Amino acid sequence: MAALTIATGTGNWFSALALGVTLLKCLLIPTYHSTDFEVHRNWLAITHSLPISQWYYEATSEWTLDYPPFFAWFEYILSHVAKYFDQEMLNVHNLNYSSSRTLLFQRFSVIFMDVLFVYAVRECCKCIDGKKVGKELTEKPKFILSVLLLWNFGLLIVDHIHFQYNGFLFGLMLLSIARLFQKRHMEGAFLFAVLLHFKHIYLYVAPAYGVYLLRSYCFTANKPGPRGFLRCLTLCALSSFMFGWHVHEKAILLAILPMSLLSVGKAGDASIFLILTTTGHYSLFPLLFTAPELPIKILLMLLFTIYSISSLKTLFRKEKPLFNWMETFYLLGLGPLEVCCEFVFPFTSWKVKYPFIPLLLTSVYCAVGITYAWFKLYVSVLIDSAIGKTKKQ
Repeated sequence: MAALTIATGTGNWFSALALGVTLLKCLLIPTYHSTDFEVHRNWLAITHSLPISQWYYEATSEWTLDYPPFFAWFEYILSHVAKYFDQEMLNVHNLNYSSSRTLLFQRFSVIFMDVLFVYAVRECCKCIDGKKVGKELTEKPKFILSVLLLWNFGLLIVDHIHFQYNGFLFGLMLLSIARLFQKRHMEGAFLFAVLLHFKHIYLYVAPAYGVYLLRSYCFTANKPGPRGFLRCLTLCALSSFMFGWHVHEKAILLAILPMSLLSVGKAGDASIFLILTTTGHYSLFPLLFTAPELPIKILLMLLFTIYSISSLKTLFRKEKPLFNWMETFYLLGLGPLEVCCEFVFPFTSWKVKYPFIPLLLTSVYCAVGITYAWFKLYVSVLIDSAIGKTKKQ
């Protein structure tokens, strides 16, 4: 709190938030990491030691290079820094190599690349409507949005525990969105094109970009608003996610992060965001299945969820409650579900015969919440569209 007070007085609260989450990321360096750690180490080795013509054909490891060319070149650049940490990590035949220096390099490379994400969040905050400005710093929409994005629970555990490079990729996407809000359409389109050359999963939201750019830049007679684009982008991400949940469960972040921008604008969007975020983040729990990470993931999610709900309730305190009784009951049900999966089931006789039950329960329960959020957002978009047409007439 003292740091926050100092930051408030000097106008550097954003820097304080960014520095705080960076320190937390450093504390997470020794935690469990998934096979994605070896995936990216292998890609470092491939791009560093082999000619370009062999990058996409090398198959010594089962973790072949399968990302678009820009990401391959990104790994190539990283490899020339990695050689100063541990040359052995760049040997294609050193499968599952994980020295302490390799661990430090890979962890710090993710943290360093998050600089782009921090910059993108700052740009997005400039696009936020400041009508609902509270007296306190913590009640300002820009402050709330900064926390929701910079301290996003899902991104923290996926990148800095599980291990991936999503931060700078989402940074590119958020920066692209910010440029569209700022009516710098060509820059926004260029950044999204670059993003597609880094990771093909962002094709999920390409239809939203295509339609919006056609209507707002190419054919300007009927310009849609950027908030409408953002809602359609979230719908595209959610619709695609629901068809490929267990193929890529981490793709829920593709909907949660853009929805964060909407959450500080309207109470209805805030309600959808809270249901989607709480349920979506809990659906990521099975990624961290080791015992030492159990208290970490529970504590971090509790802190983020409590802050999200309390800050948005404060922001929209003059409007109707963000949840009805059914939504409140559903969200509270995540507590007993976690107790059942982590603390009760392991001591039952079913653990050996039906080990998949906790994952099944988590998946089904979260599917209900995510589908509900998708449906609620879809209805909201259709109603707002109908109201907009009525006003024009």
